[in-house]
Amino acid sequence: MRSRSLSLTILPAIDTVAASQWDALVSEEQPFLRHAFLAALEASGSVSAATGWVPCHLCVWQDSRLVGALPMYRKDHSYGEYVFDWGWAEALERAGGDYYPKGLSAIPFTPAPGPRALIAANTDTAAVREQLAIGWKQQCDEVGLSSWHLLFAEEPEVEAWQRQCPELIAREGVQFQWRDRGVGDFDGFLASLTSKRRKMIKRERRLVADQGLTLHRLEGAAISDVDMAHFYRCYTITYHERGRPPYLNHVFFERLRQVMPEALMLVQVRLEGRPVAAALYFRGAHTLYGRYWGSEIIADCLHFEACYYQGIDYCLAKGLTLFDPGTQGEHKLVRGFAPQRVRSLHYVAHPGLAAGVAQFCQEEAAHIMAYRRAAEDALPFK
Repeated sequence: MRSRSLSLTILPAIDTVAASQWDALVSEEQPFLRHAFLAALEASGSVSAATGWVPCHLCVWQDSRLVGALPMYRKDHSYGEYVFDWGWAEALERAGGDYYPKGLSAIPFTPAPGPRALIAANTDTAAVREQLAIGWKQQCDEVGLSSWHLLFAEEPEVEAWQRQCPELIAREGVQFQWRDRGVGDFDGFLASLTSKRRKMIKRERRLVADQGLTLHRLEGAAISDVDMAHFYRCYTITYHERGRPPYLNHVFFERLRQVMPEALMLVQVRLEGRPVAAALYFRGAHTLYGRYWGSEIIADCLHFEACYYQGIDYCLAKGLTLFDPGTQGEHKLVRGFAPQRVRSLHYVAHPGLAAGVAQFCQEEAAHIMAYRRAAEDALPFK
């Protein structure tokens, strides 16, 4: 119940609030919202003014107790977000306006659905959310942000924000996730698929083994600094192949290894005993998150094995019920990853651009929903 007045502060860095207070609002399911993860981004310099991410986290207090929080950043670009608004920026700039800086509430470089507004139990949720809304609106007005964007929030939170702030524009999206259907183990998972897809997966796994590759899962403290350094080399290769530098640096990953090892699982691929590829996963209470991958070699079907089948097998072995392997699509669909609705919310200060964005999102939503229905029909289960 609300018994005392609430106050709002805007933090220039996550380390200006105690980790114990922040983490008291975070569930065990959400490794990316933990203070340690957000602090590693900032301490490593991966998130900073120099990279176009200026922290301005919103915190709501009841006396000295933190009862609400919302990660927020002032952005000078739209990289690292995975909900693309470059067209909106171009439209405003053609009209003579400035789209950047803008406000963003999301986990940097991490398109994993989850809570965004963190609100303490036994608190007036609407009152806390109202204070958070005051915070991002204040940033838009006083700092001159063109817009505010809430990315990859869970559906109940999206609906709560829409009730609180009707001016927010919703945008539809789709991701692909694997859920345990009570199959027991990997053989049970294969048995749940159609014959065509079962044979495909068996063939892909056999191809990996026939190339002399072995896969090893390292958890927590078993991941050494040498293992992490090798993973990072592989991770950078993925970006260099696309002609751009990686978003995250080695300091970030090494810090995670030191401060939150219990959330990490590394799949290391070896050839003749030497590591040649790696995939880094994160673990919540019931969910596995696949995020980063890279390889020093070209090998048939290795990405599918390291990034999908190892994750499914790990979930079944550890009793995890959900596997979120990251963004992008159809190649996951035929391997048992079902389409899931995701939504983002957008506040646009410029009335003309807001009208255009609303119309665009409405038209886009019809296509997205049709795509999601078609994807559901294409799932490979019996």
